[in-house]
Amino acid sequence: MPYVITQSCCNDASCTAVCPVDCIHPRLDDAAFSTTESLYIDPDACIDCGACVEQCPVDAIVADDRLTAPQQRYLEISAAYFTARPTPSAPPRGVPATPSADLTGLRVAVVGTGPAAMYAVWDLLEHRGVEIELYDRALTPYGLIRSGVAPDHPSTKAVLTTFERAARRPNVRMHLGIEIGTHLTNADLLAHHSAVIYATGAAGDRPSDVPGADLPGVHSATEFVAWYNGRPESADRAFDLSCERAVVVGNGNVAVDVARILLTDPEVLARTDIADHALEALRTSRIREVVILGRRGPAQAAYTNPELLALRELDGVDIVVDAAEAEPDPLSAEDLAAPDAEPAARLKARLARELSNRAPTGAAKRLVLRFLTSPVRFDGAGAVSAVHVARNTLVRAEDGALRATAGRELDPIDAGLVLQSIGYRGHPVPGVPFDVARGVIPNAAGRVLSEPDGTPVPRMYATGWIKRGPTGVIGTNKRCSRETVACLLEDAAAGLLPTAPDRAALDDLLRERQPAALGYPGWSRIDVAERLAGRRADRPRVKFTTVDALLDAATS
Repeated sequence: MPYVITQSCCNDASCTAVCPVDCIHPRLDDAAFSTTESLYIDPDACIDCGACVEQCPVDAIVADDRLTAPQQRYLEISAAYFTARPTPSAPPRGVPATPSADLTGLRVAVVGTGPAAMYAVWDLLEHRGVEIELYDRALTPYGLIRSGVAPDHPSTKAVLTTFERAARRPNVRMHLGIEIGTHLTNADLLAHHSAVIYATGAAGDRPSDVPGADLPGVHSATEFVAWYNGRPESADRAFDLSCERAVVVGNGNVAVDVARILLTDPEVLARTDIADHALEALRTSRIREVVILGRRGPAQAAYTNPELLALRELDGVDIVVDAAEAEPDPLSAEDLAAPDAEPAARLKARLARELSNRAPTGAAKRLVLRFLTSPVRFDGAGAVSAVHVARNTLVRAEDGALRATAGRELDPIDAGLVLQSIGYRGHPVPGVPFDVARGVIPNAAGRVLSEPDGTPVPRMYATGWIKRGPTGVIGTNKRCSRETVACLLEDAAAGLLPTAPDRAALDDLLRERQPAALGYPGWSRIDVAERLAGRRADRPRVKFTTVDALLDAATS
């Protein structure tokens, strides 16, 4: 009876460390870890010990005899992974653990409290004596786990239990509502800490170059996600849901999330932690169809296979794929037939074909997946009313990758709402080097550089999306942060990190610059109040979505 990893896998590789027969791949030290969609358990090697089940922070691992009918596909996916990519005959047992170091006297500032930041904190906590100061401009911690993960994916948020355990440690202090560049400068952090790790993420949007993108009714998917997840700065946004069709540009997991939220029965969402204002708006929504536009073919779709498999089970919604668009183009077919073709790409192509063959059920709502289709302009008199699209062709670039080039225009798509999900981008932090072209802090394995290809800046590090760009899922940050912390430890061992000055001076500075900042106790009171409100409404929590409400809960 093998165990199977299902849709909610967070990829943080906790399970790989405890597997006694090394049957869970890719491991944290494998090159494929940074790009994998999920982890996989070899069904032929699993010995049914259950160690991985106990270790999994998001309850994603299920015994094969307890899989639901929709989950049966994951057993097939795992078997296909090991058939296509057999484990080397003598695999290494992972990167040897870094011996515990004595970091007494060192104080490390970690800017950000999202997954990359918290994995860095966990790595630092493996060493003795270190003090850790967490800073976040928001009044609530944990970044996109709170404000980015869709409310109908509660299992994905279960990783917060791990992060909370780190935040409660006596040598970790949290400072919420402090923005670096406003309340404190980079120079302030360096003056009061031995080192600074920037884990600020990529909260900005890539700019759109589609004509008409400034029309009312055209928004970024990032805005919409922040709105329905209750970020205070987005709570008063307005989205016109009175139309019957919405178009989502881009087909990554965020695009799939926003499409699913638009089409899910509000009574189902009412059992989640979706923001109240979003729930009320969705109750009166007239949207009955969402069209997702992908500029490349189904094999290159940016969504992960688990997300697409979850879509197939959406109640009351027909998933529609045109048979012609589901067929791989000649170049994609060539790549898929290669012996080293990615199993994930092969599965994406197969799932698209399966969807194209499904007979409509007559459901009241539809989700239409379009491939090789890009917007060329948005039209409308006073507000968007149509999306003009073109049929794309894939061409092979010099690096071997397949790129989309626009061809003939197709019939326009009538739509009253457009959500562009074309990628995230990091914001610069005042006083910190920034690579404008890539939207990241320039770095070498996590050491901040003075400029791209420049020299290391002493005592400054980066991790997460601000380090590598917006790629990967939650657990991808674990490997990324481990690499960054390893650089910090090397510099500490070389005597390059000074002993931190007296903490009293830092406390005085924080009180002077931002007396309204919240510590972990303040967040804990918010958390308890939200959960209690949720319990009364039979929901996981009811979020506070204004600054005043958050501060009231934190100080009550």
